[in-house]
Amino acid sequence: MPRLPEYLKRPIIDTEKTKIVRKILKTKGLNTVCDGARCPNKSECYANNTATFLIMGNVCTRNCKYCNITSSRPEPLDKNEPQRLAEAIKELGLKFAVITSVTRDDLPDGGAEHFKNCIEAIRKLSDTKIEILTPDFRKTESEPDYSSLDTIIKGRPDVFNHNIEAVESLFKAVRPQGNYQRSLKVLKYIKDNSDITTKSGLIVGLGENFDDIERTFQDLKSAGVDIITAGQYIQPSKQHLSVAKYYTPEEFEQIKNIARKCGIKNYQIGPLVRSSYHAMQSWNEIN
Repeated sequence: MPRLPEYLKRPIIDTEKTKIVRKILKTKGLNTVCDGARCPNKSECYANNTATFLIMGNVCTRNCKYCNITSSRPEPLDKNEPQRLAEAIKELGLKFAVITSVTRDDLPDGGAEHFKNCIEAIRKLSDTKIEILTPDFRKTESEPDYSSLDTIIKGRPDVFNHNIEAVESLFKAVRPQGNYQRSLKVLKYIKDNSDITTKSGLIVGLGENFDDIERTFQDLKSAGVDIITAGQYIQPSKQHLSVAKYYTPEEFEQIKNIARKCGIKNYQIGPLVRSSYHAMQSWNEIN
């Protein structure tokens, strides 16, 4: 594997704010994707008094080849989690919160009702804007469970995010239990049946080329996606997929040009961009 370029390295930041965030998360018994997925922006987000919350446990029913979250049999849902999550968000004084989850194929609705309960609990305690980043709510190999998506729509998050993650030609190697077209259908259904802002993200450096990236952006645009994120894949461990390419900052400028060419309304694209990076800024620019 090629050596990690300097522009992908981030310093460790430990301030009073980061300590407060960690203390609240620990007290409330909450997980974050910042820790679970070893996000390189964790220190920056904690220092800015925010975090991306990971609900429904920290064990996933799928085994995506790029992801650092453990794949195993998950624990039952914690019915008190929505309330604790809402309390943590209020204590942190967040104006914008991102809520994501592990994939829960073991649940009949994939956890859609739990997402809705979390949104409702947050809104009872604060006027925080809410972005949710969900799995694909699989029903069949090619179709999502539309009743689960209806439940999500009833919860009325401010932003609905579902990451495509990989270009179509690499999708099965990267996400063996996922389906590229099913993910597009998830995004299109939310857009066609609500006025919720939609969002999706792509990981680059897995073996795709610029033409693949353009086709993916075009597919996301056709699905009505409002916001796109794209960032460099960094291998979490030797057991995960190897990095095929480290894109240079100049090449990320090319990817921005592709997004503009495809007519994407808003994007966050750069080496260290992740799904929730500058999420509030992206939402504000559209709304």
